[in-house]
Amino acid sequence: MTEEEARERILAAAEELYYRKGYAAVGMDELRSAAGVSLRRLYALFPAKNDIVAAVLDRRHRQWESALDGAIAAAGDDPRERLLAVYRYLEDWFCTGDFRGCAFINAFGELGGTHPEVARIVREHKASFQEHMAALVAASGAPAALAAQLSILAEGAQSTAAISGDPQVAAQARAAAEVLIDAATAR
Repeated sequence: MTEEEARERILAAAEELYYRKGYAAVGMDELRSAAGVSLRRLYALFPAKNDIVAAVLDRRHRQWESALDGAIAAAGDDPRERLLAVYRYLEDWFCTGDFRGCAFINAFGELGGTHPEVARIVREHKASFQEHMAALVAASGAPAALAAQLSILAEGAQSTAAISGDPQVAAQARAAAEVLIDAATAR
């Protein structure tokens, strides 16, 4: 197994375990076993658990942005539909059998207070999402303040759906987004 293959196996196993069980609950031995690599190889690639957590969050960030960009692109050229595509994407995500909330919110809740690097990564991810929303809002011609409102709505939907286990939260958030968008663009 190449170094890149071992790294990928470790990150895939870590992402699944951390998301399912929590960051603090997963030890290096459990991760090593799930990835099918030796403890020596694990530590050679990731000298500390924080290194793995950071790499998993970086990987998750790239996956999130790629999937979100795909959903937005699939909505076509209508600026309103591109904004609403964010909430359709959330609904699809919430309906997956393994949805357990936002991995970034989960990481921040578990580790953000004691691991400044995790807090920084989470803040950057959330800022990136707000930048995405700001670009979509600007393209719609709506006031810039709408971006923060729609971002907060999406973030709240993620937390609420994780806690309630109800994927319909995304549809409710989309309906609220429609009201906000229509009010902002009617001005």
